[in-house]
Amino acid sequence: MNTKQNTLTAENRRKTVMSVVLAVICVIYVLPVVTVVINSFKLNTFVKTETFALPTAESSAGFGNFITGMTFGNYPFWKSVLYSAVITILSTVLILICTSMAAWYITRVNSTFCKIVYYLCVFSMVVPFQMVMYTLSKTADKLHLNTPWTIPIVYLGFGAGLAVFMFAGFVKSIPLEIEEAAAIDGCGPLRIFFSVVFPMLRPTMISVGILEIMWIWNDYLLPYLVLDINEYRTIPIHIQYLKGSYGTVDLGATMALILLSIIPVIIFYLTCQKYIIKGVAAGAVKG
Repeated sequence: MNTKQNTLTAENRRKTVMSVVLAVICVIYVLPVVTVVINSFKLNTFVKTETFALPTAESSAGFGNFITGMTFGNYPFWKSVLYSAVITILSTVLILICTSMAAWYITRVNSTFCKIVYYLCVFSMVVPFQMVMYTLSKTADKLHLNTPWTIPIVYLGFGAGLAVFMFAGFVKSIPLEIEEAAAIDGCGPLRIFFSVVFPMLRPTMISVGILEIMWIWNDYLLPYLVLDINEYRTIPIHIQYLKGSYGTVDLGATMALILLSIIPVIIFYLTCQKYIIKGVAAGAVKG
């Protein structure tokens, strides 16, 4: 009996220690976001001197930082929001459709060529962006992929690796007999995919979509290298250009725009986070 009690006590202690450790890690991850929220309502001078202090009557700027950030310079903030939204939506839709079809074909054909393509997609996930960014920017300029409506093609190349990997894993779990039955009923390959396979990919589709949206919406380097930043600026680029004379930066306005940029992603993630684990498990474990 004492041995059992000692085991339970040790287990409770272990759980308590793990809870404390995870709570500390959670605070560490949340602290930068809290810091951004606090400083977005403070005057610029107090952001530099009292970074972690709460706004007071003396240091509070109210919503002045938001107004300053959105009206700074000669480039309207709403255009940056529009371009970020267009690039994110088009890129995500293109990635989901093309990579799901590619993963289905790779899995069902299972030829030597398909295996090579699959492993190339997997290998692309470990290639650093810095290795290809110079040649990529030159290629994008030559092919006229330097607009918000054409840069999704570039994002398709970078987002295909993870998406194909996850979709291929899920397709392996779909019974082949379902597709064979549709083929017997007279369905062609495209109709089989969009009428039978595509609806069954929903868990992985949502998971991949969430991950891609969070990446593309917050991406700075790729649009900066490819787009004409004098004409097209996404939100991260707009924030980077929030400078005054002699390179001075209004940190209060910068924090305000950062807060505005992360709010949509946080809301979207909190709404759809339950699908991430389902999609990852379905795409990476099954099959």
